[in-house]
Amino acid sequence: MSHEYVLKPFTPEIRLNIDYPRELNEQQLAAVTAPPGPALVIAGAGSGKTRTLTYRVAFLLEQGIPADRILLLTFTNKAAGEMMHRVSDLLGHELRALWGGTFHSIGARILRLHAEVLGYQKDFTILDRDDAKDLIKACLLDAKIDTKDKHFPKPDVLNEIFSLAANTHQSIAELVEGKFSYFDDYAEQIADQHKRYLARKRATNGMDFDDLLALWLKLLQDHAEVREHYQRRFQFILVDEYQDTNKLQGDLIDLLAARHKNVMVVGDDAQSIYAWRGANFANILDFPKRYPGAKVFKIETNYRSTPEILAVANAAIAANVNQFAKELAPARKSGVKPALVQCHDASQQSAFIAQRCLELRDEGTSLNNICVLYRSHFHALELQLELTRRQIPFSITSGLRFFEQAHIKDATAFLKFVANPKDEVSFKRLVLLLPGIGAKGAEKLFQSFRARIEDGGLKMETKLAPALQSCAKAVPKKAAVPWTQFVTTISQLEDESTRRSAAKMLRLVMDAGYDDYLKETYDNYARRLEEIQQLAEFAFQFGTVEEFLTQLALLTNVEAEADPADDSEKIKLSTIHQAKGLEFEIVFVIMLCDGLFPSARSTESNDGEEEERRLFYVSVTRAKNELYLCYPNIRGGFGASGMDTYQSPSRFLAEIPEALVNKWNLH
Repeated sequence: MSHEYVLKPFTPEIRLNIDYPRELNEQQLAAVTAPPGPALVIAGAGSGKTRTLTYRVAFLLEQGIPADRILLLTFTNKAAGEMMHRVSDLLGHELRALWGGTFHSIGARILRLHAEVLGYQKDFTILDRDDAKDLIKACLLDAKIDTKDKHFPKPDVLNEIFSLAANTHQSIAELVEGKFSYFDDYAEQIADQHKRYLARKRATNGMDFDDLLALWLKLLQDHAEVREHYQRRFQFILVDEYQDTNKLQGDLIDLLAARHKNVMVVGDDAQSIYAWRGANFANILDFPKRYPGAKVFKIETNYRSTPEILAVANAAIAANVNQFAKELAPARKSGVKPALVQCHDASQQSAFIAQRCLELRDEGTSLNNICVLYRSHFHALELQLELTRRQIPFSITSGLRFFEQAHIKDATAFLKFVANPKDEVSFKRLVLLLPGIGAKGAEKLFQSFRARIEDGGLKMETKLAPALQSCAKAVPKKAAVPWTQFVTTISQLEDESTRRSAAKMLRLVMDAGYDDYLKETYDNYARRLEEIQQLAEFAFQFGTVEEFLTQLALLTNVEAEADPADDSEKIKLSTIHQAKGLEFEIVFVIMLCDGLFPSARSTESNDGEEEERRLFYVSVTRAKNELYLCYPNIRGGFGASGMDTYQSPSRFLAEIPEALVNKWNLH
């Protein structure tokens, strides 16, 4: 194997005076000083992955490798910035020549230099998600496809389908059949829209985020002189978070490294938890097969957690078959055993967490250092209520807050309108869901409806459906049939047997067609549907619809009052996906019940269950000092009948030896 640059003994003029054996542990040192060739670094949770990559860059520079011959690829701008900052600190000056950044930023940089080869101008526009959606709308208009068609996917969903096709190397037909089967009847039209979208982007000299990778790969595949230039240039390639790469990113790395094979990928297969957004677990698992002779380094010394927490973490991941076996070893002194907390129901679980957090604060732990982790948004509903009741401050770090999400607001708008017919906001929100009705139409309909209920002296026992039906003349022709269906739904919702139960009302909303709206409107339809179903089950505990809506309003207002600049103490509430890469002194993992964590869908396949187990492992390894694994025996008022439903503890808990935990039975 030929190398333009080879590792050589230290020379005085490039020596950085770094004492590697002193500053790195034995496993980190082995990876940092690895000879040329392919290398896979399995860096366990809390083991100093960033430190290893940073010192690897410094070591290569010391060996005489020019900075502009090194390519460092990361996943986020934050990671790229941190890595480059650490390298600069080691060197004592900035290193502008190093090619370091996210996959997308490096792709954009290279495409700017070679855009004309692909038929683009160098000043091409990079489209953000909203820009892409607008372009898709234009394509639909050109094709004379009615974007208000009841069943055709909306631009956001089309954008997601097109993005997944680019990142997974699947055809539109394959994707529709596999992940979006409810659009089977439109598969050909969706494929046609994809072609139109690609053509329109080119015609407008625009690239979306996926193009920054897809066209970068096409550039290398189709143009030998460009490919050879970058294969020669990038003598050493370093990749961070390799377990999260998708098929497209994996192919890019393999092609760039094809000449020298000097590629070092760093990651943790046990923390691969993003298959749902296209990450390809096979990239890290099969690396030694794709690179025969690759050296595999394991960095297993953990500087984050106590030995007791690490013992649980090692047991938690042991059952996975598809993995690189590793054993996290503690660098810290002994602490308390993790607690396995059995509760009667979700309310007792919430009360326990609230009380324990107050105790921990009294003992000197800031609320900022406490985190509650969960598999899905709806698992924390009871906890949010409990913390609100006790006036314990909390923040939610899982993107949009649960009750602020559009589908939750849509579903609850039906209940709000039936409970209060004068609710203008809820009325307009509902009619705007109908095809052919815009803001002006919604205003006109509300004025018409309000006139009828005021003229009729509407009382709470008066039926809404007849008043709505009498507004039919103000409804656009396109919305005539949906309006009739809407009136029917309201009629069913205000029926006495349904009106008494928020849970029944929410289920009727789904059965009356909102389920179809979710499919057409959102790429993550299944998750949104599950959240509304769980909201309906959660609603069983409330005596009246008004009580349910009052509690939701209180929660929403508390969340809305949160000031981003507020630095006061708050307990962190987060999904596990959002917490990856973070650490906390105290961690509670809740709702550890089969069907909830692992989720019911995941257990239908071995791959799905193994990813859920990796997710559990990630949750455990966020804890530094104390870990509480919590589950309720029953979910009060849950299930189709509204009766108590007994829960089985998560199968993952059974895989942890009893000797490793302290059992707390609150039942």
